[in-house]
Formats: sequence, structure tokens, C-alpha cells
Amino acid sequence: MKEIELLAAYFTIAGDIHPFGPTEISPFDFRFRVEAASKVGYKGIGLVHADLMATIDKIGFSEMKTILETNGIKHLEFEFLDNWFETGEARRTSDKMRQELLHAAETLGARNIKIAPGLFRDDINIPLMSEEFAKISQEAADAGTTIVLEIMPFSNVNSIDTALEIVQGANHPNGGLLLDVWHLSRGGIAFSEIEKIPLEFIGAVELDDADRYPIDPLWQDTIHKRKLPGQGTLDIRGFIKAIQSKGYKGPWGVEVLSEVIRKLPLEEMAKSTFDTSIAQFDGMG
Repeated sequence: MKEIELLAAYFTIAGDIHPFGPTEISPFDFRFRVEAASKVGYKGIGLVHADLMATIDKIGFSEMKTILETNGIKHLEFEFLDNWFETGEARRTSDKMRQELLHAAETLGARNIKIAPGLFRDDINIPLMSEEFAKISQEAADAGTTIVLEIMPFSNVNSIDTALEIVQGANHPNGGLLLDVWHLSRGGIAFSEIEKIPLEFIGAVELDDADRYPIDPLWQDTIHKRKLPGQGTLDIRGFIKAIQSKGYKGPWGVEVLSEVIRKLPLEEMAKSTFDTSIAQFDGMG
């Protein structure tokens, strides 16, 4: 258990906001979030681009570094870059965010940057995505960080086979996959399929839980209805075993996107998400 390190993904302790909502900037000061996470045992935290930039503007990189180091936060991740394989205006907007995330990752020593597949679409150009994934992975390497592509059921990368085609086609040591127990479960992906993934391509993992039946549309289910680990119906321990069997040694992300949990006081958000997540490892090697 001493080897298990948990990372609070951004929205887990950001407060009463949600992905692509009116704002993604936390109502809680960066320092307070880091202190709350550290106090309950988290060794890592995440930041979304909007909050990251707002925090940089407010206190600067140096003060952010000091806060992270003072509180023993070893792992830092950023999210959520989309349209990284597109063209035109969408790509220009994406490239601006990309450079800002890479610069911040290099300055603050972030372990990874989470990137999106093509959301809410089925069409896919695997050779193109693989080529672009190789490019962004090299840029990450130059910045001292890594890229992780998330598999999502409401996207054009909704299976392990498709995801592997992209990352293995790129074949870059700084590019891998993000495996979230929610997305795999809701996408009907058996945890036995994780065995297909070479260890070097498992870049990050995330824990959370869900009700037995999702609400429609599934996007609303993922951003509002997740449960604390162990308080839903997902086979979290089976997921953990499948990941551990590959030899994964990195931190375990906790991403609880819940309209209930996000309204709790900051300290309660941190404690409830940490305690229920670490409990999933009880009795496991």
C-alpha cells in the first residue's frame, strides 16, 4: 500500500464546476486545493488549461512550484487538449493551447498532458492521428513530459484496438494511453483486453465509479453522475488487478465528476475521494 500513490484529477477537487461548463476555473484558490489534497494523502493533482492559465496569471510559476513542493506533490498533470489532429481554425486554437500546456509542463515538471480523441464523432483517419500523435509526443519529449490519449465511448477512439493502432503506429516513448475504469466500463470494454496493451503504452490510469444504468446522453452521465469508488457497480478491483498485472507503477488518478461531490466543502471532497479510492487497494498486492 505504501507504493500506491493517488493523484486528484482536476475536477475531483475543483468544486462546483464541470467539463465544458460556463467556466472551468475553480472557485477554490490553487494553494487551498493543493493543501487539501496533500493533507489527506494525495501525491499528485491535475489542472485544466483554463485554471492553469488563470493561476499562472495570478501567482506565477515560481509560487506554484513552491506550493507544490511545500506540500509534497510529486505528480502534476494537465488537460484537456482536443483538435490536435485537425486543420483550420480548430487546429489554430488547439495549437495555442498546446504550446501553453507544453510550456507550463516544462516549467512545472508535469508528468503528462491528457489529450482527447475526436469527441462526439465516429469518423476516423488512423494514419493521420498516428502521425499527429507522434509529432505531439515528440514535442512533449522536448518539454520533458508525456502525452496520454484517453479512450472514450462517445468518441472515435472507443476501443483498445483503435487506440493501439494510433499509439503503436506513432511508436513514441513519450506517447501512451489513459485508461479510465468509467470509460472502459461504459464503453463495454472487457478488462481482459488490457492485456493487449504493452506496458510502455499505459501512460495513466483513473479510478471512479458509476450507477448500474447510465443516463442518456452518456456525456451527461460522465460529467455529472459518477460515484465515489466502491459506491457504484463498476468492478474497480478487477480493473486494478488488470492494470497491476501489466506491471504499471505510476500514480493512480482519481476522477470523480459528480454533481453531488462537487458541492461539498473542499476538505470533504479531498478526503472522501481519497479514502474511498485508496480503500480499493486493500488486500491487493
